[in-house]
Amino acid sequence: MKKAIANNSLALVFGLLFLVSLVAQAFSGWQQFNDQQVGERLGTIGWWDYVTSADFAVDVSENWQSEFLQFLLYLLLTVWLLQRGSPESKELDKAGLESDEEQKVGEHAEAGSPAWAKAAGWRRSLYSNSLAAMVGAIFLASWLVQSVAGWAAYNETRLQQMRDPIGWGAYLLHSDFWARTLQNWQSEFLAVGSFAVMAIYLRQRGSPESKPVGAPHTATGIEG
Repeated sequence: MKKAIANNSLALVFGLLFLVSLVAQAFSGWQQFNDQQVGERLGTIGWWDYVTSADFAVDVSENWQSEFLQFLLYLLLTVWLLQRGSPESKELDKAGLESDEEQKVGEHAEAGSPAWAKAAGWRRSLYSNSLAAMVGAIFLASWLVQSVAGWAAYNETRLQQMRDPIGWGAYLLHSDFWARTLQNWQSEFLAVGSFAVMAIYLRQRGSPESKPVGAPHTATGIEG
């Protein structure tokens, strides 16, 4: 059991942090929502009503979609784009999809390689892009949830203001939807780009996300 926990400690810790943060967000968001309701002389709601509401759904999903968009773009752009000196970049002479030998597929697969890496045709092609496909699907699904939940929450606000609700298609073009979306996108792009550049000159000993402490600043595509 101890060995299994140690071997999966990174996933377990982040899973725990996710659950704790989500529950904490649910309680703090509930209190914030009720505070706004009191300020507008409207009735308060219970915690369960809040976590099953459009307001909570849009707050959660708008962050999820931006995170998965970040990973999707990072996966795809780092295939072709390079950053000299960054461990987040491939080596400068390895831009592109790389050879079958480098990717250990087909006749170059090893004994422990996944079965679909050894296969030919569509199965190998699908498996070769399966990570981006899954991340992209989660991004699109969470963005769809954000749009529907945000639409419902926005119309609730309009009705409280004695204004007519708008349709989902109109909401997709509305500033409320894009303000929620872009405020998350810009922060994700800033974080990834900044990290890639900072990792050229700064180090974290023992981390695979950093170069070895003594590696030259110009060393590219190596991890500590």
